Order: sequence, then C-alpha cells, then structure tokens
Amino acid sequence: MGFMNKLYIGGEWREASDGGTFEVLNPADESVITTVSSGTTDDAVACINAADAAFDGWAALSPRERGEILRKAYELFIKQIDDIAQLITLENGKAGGDAIGEARYAAEFFRWYAEEAVRSDGHLGMAPATGARILVHQKPAGISVLVTPWNYPAAMGTRKIGPALAAGCPVIVKPASETPLTMLALMPILSEAGVPPGVVNILPSRSSGAVVSKMLSDPRVRVVSFTGSTEVGRKLLHAAADNIVKPAMELGGNAPFIVCKDADIEAAADGLMVAKMRNLGEACTAANRIYVHESIKDKFIAIFSKKMAALKMGNGVEPDVDVGPLVNAETRDKVEYFVSDAISKGAKLELGGVKPNIPGFFYPPTVLSNVPDDADCLSDEIFGPVAAIQTFTDEKEVIEKSNSTEYGLVAYLYTEDVRRGLSLSEKLEFGMIGLNRGLVSDPAAPFGGVKQSGLGREGGKEGMLEFQETQYISTEW
Repeated sequence: MGFMNKLYIGGEWREASDGGTFEVLNPADESVITTVSSGTTDDAVACINAADAAFDGWAALSPRERGEILRKAYELFIKQIDDIAQLITLENGKAGGDAIGEARYAAEFFRWYAEEAVRSDGHLGMAPATGARILVHQKPAGISVLVTPWNYPAAMGTRKIGPALAAGCPVIVKPASETPLTMLALMPILSEAGVPPGVVNILPSRSSGAVVSKMLSDPRVRVVSFTGSTEVGRKLLHAAADNIVKPAMELGGNAPFIVCKDADIEAAADGLMVAKMRNLGEACTAANRIYVHESIKDKFIAIFSKKMAALKMGNGVEPDVDVGPLVNAETRDKVEYFVSDAISKGAKLELGGVKPNIPGFFYPPTVLSNVPDDADCLSDEIFGPVAAIQTFTDEKEVIEKSNSTEYGLVAYLYTEDVRRGLSLSEKLEFGMIGLNRGLVSDPAAPFGGVKQSGLGREGGKEGMLEFQETQYISTEW
C-alpha cells in the first residue's frame, strides 16, 4: 500500500519547510508504517495564504455547486471505502468491522452536507416598532482551522470538512500525529470531486501547539474546530481569545450507562457492547460508568461478560477479529493502571484484566464489578475495553451520581417504560441521551455536550452554523 505522506497545501504535495518528518507506527506490531512530513509554523502560514487565496472563489459558488462537489466526494469515497478502512486499521489499530463502520460514517457527512448546503435558511420580516424591513442571512465565517483526534482518523475530519465546505469556508486540517495517513489519503478524492486548490489543506505536524497557535494568531483565521481532550480544548480557547476566533469544541466525556430494573436485560447488554466496545472504547462517547439496578445485577453481569468473552482479540487486518490494539503504549498503560487501581480498592475482576505478553498495544476486554466510588476509572475517561460496573437501588441517587462530573457529553439509559425513560433523560445533564440505544452518533443529529464537554454542535443543521456568521440588513421600501 502506498501512502500520501507529505503536507498538502494549495493543492500540492510539499515537504515540510525544514525537511522535518515523524514516524507513524502500526499499533498492532509497533512497526514503522512510514514517515510523514512534520509541518512548521512557516508551513502553517503557507496554508493560511493558500486558503485565503481560495476563499472568495469558493464562497462565490452557488450552494448547489458546492453541494454537488460534496456529493461527488461521497460517491468517490464509497468507491474506495475498503482501501480507506484498511488504512484506518493500519494506523489506528481498530478491527476491520469497526474500520468499515467508521468509513461509512465518515462518507455520510459528505452526503448529508451535500444536501444541507442548499438549506442555509434566512428570513425576511418587519420590525414591529419601526416598520423597517429585517433581512437575515448566513455568510461563510472564513478560514477555519480543524484539529482532529486519532480515534476516528476519517470521520472526525469529514465531520468538520463537510459542513465547512458546505458553508463556503476553506479549511486547514491538523490531523493527529498518530493517524495522519487517512486524512492525507482523502485529498485525491476531494480533488477529483472538484474541490479547488487551497480550499482544503492538510498540515500534519509533531509541533501541534506551535502550528495551531500560529494559525490562531493570524486575523484571517475566523473559526477553530477541535475534537479532543478538555485539557487541550481549554488551551485552544485561550489561544483563540486574542483574535476572538469562533470556537467549536467537542471535548471529553464521562458517560454513564444506566440499566433500570425494568430494562430488557439482553437488549441493555447488547447496547452496552456498542456503547463500551465501539472503537475499543477509545471514544469520548464510550460508556465509562455503568450503573445496574441491584435487583438485576447478577443476571446482567453474567450476560454481558459472556458477550465480552466471545470477542476475538488480534491484528485488525485479520478476518473475524473484534478487538484490535489500542492506539499507543501510553493509552494501553493508562487502561492497565485503571484496572489495577480499581482492583486494589476492592473491585471484583469478572473477566480479562491481564495485559498479553505479545507485541502491539493490546489489552483484553475486561469487566469489573463492585467498583468503588474512589476508583480512578470513574472520574477519568478509560479510553479502553474496560467496563466498570456499579449498582443502584434509587433512581434519584443514580441520576445525581451520573451528573456528578464536570463532563456532559452523552448518557445512556435503558428502561421498558418510555415515560420513565423520557423523565429521567430530561434530568440528565448531558448534551445527548441514548434512550434504549447504545449509539447516538448520526450525521443528521447535533453532536455535542454541555459543561466541560464542549461548545457548539457537529452534524445536523446545527453543524453548518458553526462555520457561518449571521448578517442582518435593515432597510425600507
């Protein structure tokens, strides 16, 4: 397999201005896949210059023209979906089924925003007090810096690129240095689809802080969209403040998964398999704190543990593998620490819990029960295949425990009583609720959280608004 491994600026492949590179590792065997050019602050300025030169022409296209280009990008993406999925597996480690799932999800953002590009609504009205006419419409905000994480190397890029291009904005993508290859491989697709040079630029770099800060200090940059940790998000908000750059932040999570006493236990266990094990738990939406009603805990743990035990661990390129490696040694070691910490404080190990002595960053599917409140895994994102289970008897208490976190991205709730489900959902302080569903991500829905989990929304109609500014014209006739 060949790799795009240079910077993509103004429609051209370039070496870094100082010739610097960094290695991309295969997490399944720790081998070097390839080296990639490492962008500098000078390269960041070159990206802004290219985007600035392309801005007026792209914004001047009709919404239909931009939509047709995005639709073509979707079609070309689908034709190459197997190759893209293989690349995701190679640099990220996720199993083949997970990689195909991400690739389909990623492609769908191009199709969704191909349709949304023509639905940027404004309105016309009359001011009640003055009689003046009020004309309101949306304009492209301007050059947008998109900073994407390693856990979804395709989807986190397209989820930002799609609405930005639909809105008329040129973009500069800074992919995670662990997984830059998938985003670089997208560039020939966008070029063939008709995206002009300079509208999409890709800047892989090991000097993330320096290059992003450089871009945010340039007055031509008007939007920063970031997906990643709350800690880094806070730093970017500070950096964006000086030039009042519009922020869109999708940050960390600490998702509760509540199984009420009247829940369909089999369905809840299946839902938890999705909410916990999708992308091997390396997701801000992953179920992190699992609360099961005391009356059904034994049956639920037995059913869920059996499902976890049936998963096959191995290199994601091999057929029938369900669980690939974690992305790097740091992530694996953090997961291992969470398990040992919980057990040392009284948790019961139901399944897994032993790091295999093989090459690669593997950790087995693990189930912990009776997890104490002071276990570190309950207050931090596990980001791995570890299910930490507690029990409850009082619904008011479990809602309070669920809300007792600085995060508010997503919560999951299982009950057969729809009235109870909707009532409890409204009491949960989270931007998204999976009610009898273990999956909330959808290109047609507004993805995002409250509290320390972020600002703004991605997906849905709301996603394009992050890349637009509202203009109001007052007139008379």
